[in-house]
Amino acid sequence: MRNTKGKSASNEDDYLFSDQIGHLLRRAYQRHTALFQQYIPDSQLTAAQFVVLCSVRDNEGSSLADIVKVTVIDQATIRGVVDRLKQRKLVQVDHDPFDRRKLVVNLTPVGRGLVEQMEPFAKQITESTYGKLNPAERVALDFLLKKMLESDETE
Repeated sequence: MRNTKGKSASNEDDYLFSDQIGHLLRRAYQRHTALFQQYIPDSQLTAAQFVVLCSVRDNEGSSLADIVKVTVIDQATIRGVVDRLKQRKLVQVDHDPFDRRKLVVNLTPVGRGLVEQMEPFAKQITESTYGKLNPAERVALDFLLKKMLESDETE
């Protein structure tokens, strides 16, 4: 017999994937991504592309490795994202003048304008992702997520 929370009435210690942190984080991320697609008026812009644009804006002259490190998007995916942004003339990719093997990514004026235009929508997406959380819960959630991520950096 199952109760309303989906847990076995006979054993409350059963492993339920739907109660696990990974599943809950994945669902929250899927919700966030859906909100991004709903709110962003540029239907060609993905969440990954927006993150890359913001990263390049914040770190002018970024190498692909720099972008991977900051965005935590894998190398193969970054190449595709940057290629699509380049095709839309949102970024410019050049060889580093000191190391010709290294590629450097910068925003174009069009790319910079798009980031500025999308920022109010991005703030609304963040607000909607928080949903019904009150201000204290929002601070606590941010603190706990950052603390979870810090444990990766120290191990």
